[in-house]
Amino acid sequence: MGGSPLRILVVGAGIAGLAVARALRLAGFRPDVTEKLPPTERADIGLYLPGNAARALRRLDLDGPVRPLGQVIHRQRFLDATGAPLCEVDLDGLWAGVGECRALPRAELHRVLLTGAGGAVRHGAEVSTVDPLPGGVAVGFTDGTSGEYDLVIGADGPRSAVRTLAALGGPPRPAGQVVYRSVVHGGPRVADWTALLGQRAGFLVVPLGAGRLHCYADEAGTSLPADPLARLHELFGDYGGPVPEVLAALETVDVELTTEVELGRWFHGRVLLVGDAAHATAPTLSQGAAMALEDAVVLAESLRAAGSVEAALIAYESRRRPRTRWVRDRTRDRNRTRDVPPALRDPLLRGRGGRIFQEHYRLLTGPL
Repeated sequence: MGGSPLRILVVGAGIAGLAVARALRLAGFRPDVTEKLPPTERADIGLYLPGNAARALRRLDLDGPVRPLGQVIHRQRFLDATGAPLCEVDLDGLWAGVGECRALPRAELHRVLLTGAGGAVRHGAEVSTVDPLPGGVAVGFTDGTSGEYDLVIGADGPRSAVRTLAALGGPPRPAGQVVYRSVVHGGPRVADWTALLGQRAGFLVVPLGAGRLHCYADEAGTSLPADPLARLHELFGDYGGPVPEVLAALETVDVELTTEVELGRWFHGRVLLVGDAAHATAPTLSQGAAMALEDAVVLAESLRAAGSVEAALIAYESRRRPRTRWVRDRTRDRNRTRDVPPALRDPLLRGRGGRIFQEHYRLLTGPL
């Protein structure tokens, strides 16, 4: 169906939605993109992209614009709470032949994707109804406008409105973690992806280039703290390594509860879910953006190759489910490993941690 005049609506202009729009344009389609939020600048948080994300960006012909951004990451270092080494992962070796790992501000990747998608997003357009038609979908918006489409793609995140309106599933379920994110300017010099693992909590620092650090911390829990910055100091004030200097440089922090989305099916009629709307997990493996980018590549390939929309959606879901299931299961595995008491966990990681953590990505180093 490549180059066909399909009327396609992409709901959501985050990483997933813009990547899908870019992939569809490369395949000869001309999707409409809507976003319920106004076109404000994204929060200043960092993003770590493993090698499979770089491969997907190449397939989207966006590796060139991304290459000058952020910093290439060559090694992961795992430390205990005092800052003593546990294990390392050679990222260049792990992702050899796939792509380099990179950390960059999320807003910079978003700008690249927005340009790649053609830059035309209808902001303030919140979907209110999604109704099946013979061979299509009728969509209504909260501003009273409406439209008919051959395919509607819900790329509107873990709390997807499209998912609910199309009867594909309800709200996401809690994954049991409180997550803190910030970008630090003028903190300590950190060369590698560096994680300190404590008692059911962890603190990650990743260089973004230009003297910036992406800081990510989490703890087991299901409620948000009243004062996130104070909670970070309370949790990690006794940690070693770069943590004391990072905490001293922290000014603001974003906090949220992790969620999971696990669905029996990703499409209903001609309504399809992609990215976190279909398969969100806790961010432990840093695969949220990578899975969204891969989704975009595979969806465009499926639509281009299939003889009908229905056949394309079946082919797409059958290709993507094994990889997203792997990410979900390995995410849960890693979270369980971290929750083991340090007295038992740390000797294990010192002996076999590098191999254990590399294994979490084994499937993802293979073909899409």
